[in-house]
Amino acid sequence: MRKLFILFLLLGSAIYGQPVETGNLHLTGIPTEIILADDISDIQLIKITNESGKIIREISAEEIRKNKNKMVFVESGNFTLSIGEYKKEVRVLPGFLSLLPPLAAILLALIFRQVVIALVSGIYLGAFFIYDYNPLLAFLRIGDHFVLRAVADESHVMIILFTLLIGGVVGVISKNGGTRGLALQITKLAKTSRSGMVSSWLLGLAIFFDDYANSLIMGNMMRPITDKLNISRAKLAYIVDSTSAPIASLMIISTWIGYEIGLIDAGLKSIGYDVSAYTLFIDSIPYRFYPIAALFLVFFISFTERDFGPMLKSERNARLNGVAENKEDNSEGKKEFRSAKWYNGAIPILIILFGTIGGLIYTGIAVLEADGIAEYGIQEIISNADSYKALLWSSFFAGITAVLMSVFQKILTLNEALEAWQKGLQSMFYACVILVFAWGISMITTEMKTADYIITLISDSFHPGFLPAVVFLICGVISFSTGTSWGTMAIVMPLVIPLAYAVAQNSGVDPYLVITGSVSSVLAGSVFGDHCSPIADTTILSSMASKCNHIEHVRTQLPYSIAAGVAAVLLGEIPSAFGLSPYFSIILILTTLFLVVRFYGKKVTPDNN
Repeated sequence: MRKLFILFLLLGSAIYGQPVETGNLHLTGIPTEIILADDISDIQLIKITNESGKIIREISAEEIRKNKNKMVFVESGNFTLSIGEYKKEVRVLPGFLSLLPPLAAILLALIFRQVVIALVSGIYLGAFFIYDYNPLLAFLRIGDHFVLRAVADESHVMIILFTLLIGGVVGVISKNGGTRGLALQITKLAKTSRSGMVSSWLLGLAIFFDDYANSLIMGNMMRPITDKLNISRAKLAYIVDSTSAPIASLMIISTWIGYEIGLIDAGLKSIGYDVSAYTLFIDSIPYRFYPIAALFLVFFISFTERDFGPMLKSERNARLNGVAENKEDNSEGKKEFRSAKWYNGAIPILIILFGTIGGLIYTGIAVLEADGIAEYGIQEIISNADSYKALLWSSFFAGITAVLMSVFQKILTLNEALEAWQKGLQSMFYACVILVFAWGISMITTEMKTADYIITLISDSFHPGFLPAVVFLICGVISFSTGTSWGTMAIVMPLVIPLAYAVAQNSGVDPYLVITGSVSSVLAGSVFGDHCSPIADTTILSSMASKCNHIEHVRTQLPYSIAAGVAAVLLGEIPSAFGLSPYFSIILILTTLFLVVRFYGKKVTPDNN
């Protein structure tokens, strides 16, 4: 029988707690942490026994400490770790099983085009593995563990509330004519399909402060305009999705920056590297090749009116046959047509925009002053801000404002305004259900250590010149499989910064350059995978807000995402890691993408081919 463990040096950990402590579930090939207390000098061995009680291996406590409290199981099964009278039961699964739940969810979503069923199936498969292959227990745990934990998480509750409140705002401004008034103003510029798509792109850039707000506001606002111009819902969903997370992840004032800087700061502190996390964040922006590529690819496609892949078919069908509009989308009533005033839509939206920015500043300053910090700048304020509170405050206040404006102008009665607000909330219910199940499968991947398994598979292949590209691809795979860019950042960043620092030192390269490139790859790769994934929250919200079939949105968007990703890796991540200026890489990427659209893409209108 092969040895039960291979000592594997990864990241150091503190020596504390009970004599033996590990998590219950582990994977073959993944480092397992064995925490030893200092008061067990009289105990020399850790015994590992199988289900029949047979001792498989005896490991000295000194050996475990010497190797940073890490061991790796190479065999699957149920084992008992014993040190003296203390015992810990552990289950070890084959590593490849951790990939199956997210892959199953993605595959079923693409085959059956039923996202909820696909997500639930993925959660069930993961629970089946986690709960010792018990089919009944796995089914019960879907509700009382994974779904319950998903809705019990404070940040998830805030996202659901924000999504519902945004839906309420959209419901009121749709009923009082504000949305149509804005549409009429934008229509003055968007008189053709080209100008309609370019206007949507510009609006996406303008709503830079949050990806969720971008998806919900832009999709609902532009849908009547793009429908009228016979632009497919799939194209609108693509524009919405490609200007949500990409722009929010790049901006220095957004709901993303505090989270990103916090992760970077924690990683830098873990290696004792005395560099400002905010400075590193700013320096990494030119290296975020994928978000930059994704944003400009939307513009190239919109301006040239050329498409390729499944999107070309959807666009040609929309141009020839029009958009199959939902009756609910066009049931505003005569009152709305008579009172289509643009400011009834613009004011609530501006409240969300500036209210969020103001909320970020307020919460950031409050935290700093509570910590006794008297001198601070914008970077410290945003880094300490609470983005969820800012979004909730602004969306709630915007909803109240929309209702009061409708009532005071006698466009709607109070009952009509509240009914519109309620219907707006209801319209977002399905999106919230999908989000909950998406979070559930994300928890499955966390418990099954999917990210750790992926990272371990390529842990020996790092080279300074290829490190950013490898990190980008790892994050893309993890984010695609889990459907969360933020979760991917949180998982990978603590591992990548120490890894980049060690690689730089071993290679005699400036650590700051390697760390900057690797950090940018984490942030960009996470957006890439999230952008491609059918179980990602922003992908779901974009299709819901645009009222596009979700699987059609994923299918039509994927070729564009992959094109931008390939260009980002080949012309950005790799060349810049070998010394090419990131700005020159950006020029190469954008030039290449434009040429691809110009010569590979085809005109949407058949007569112009």
